[in-house]
Amino acid sequence: MEWSASTVWWVVAGALVAAELATGTFYLLMLALGAAAAAVAAHMGTGMPAQIVVAALVGGGATALWHVKRMRAPQSAPADANPDVNLDIGQTVRVVAWGVDGNAQVMYRGATWAVEFRGAGTPAPGEHTIVAVQGSRLIVSPR
Repeated sequence: MEWSASTVWWVVAGALVAAELATGTFYLLMLALGAAAAAVAAHMGTGMPAQIVVAALVGGGATALWHVKRMRAPQSAPADANPDVNLDIGQTVRVVAWGVDGNAQVMYRGATWAVEFRGAGTPAPGEHTIVAVQGSRLIVSPR
């Protein structure tokens, strides 16, 4: 049994999609798009060199466009200070007393947490906003 060129291109596109699902590399979907475009070109009766050019132009072009789009997108904050990653960022804690080293202990979410001050001036007791979480240490700034 011999496969037609379009069938081979569809199998390649499917394999690229499967590889993307296994690795999470979105760029492989762009290459799969190129293979699908080559399959359509094969269905239209173009020769193998034209199919390869279509696959390269569509897949490579889509990959390049996606790369440019990602580079122009605003960079997200590091995970320890990103409220999309850690829902504690932006929450308020009440510091009763600060130590001489600029650290304190607070009750937050039913547990005792170490707190580190990050802000201008000297730390003062009162309400503070969580700006980052580093392990079991809350980094806070004045509210």
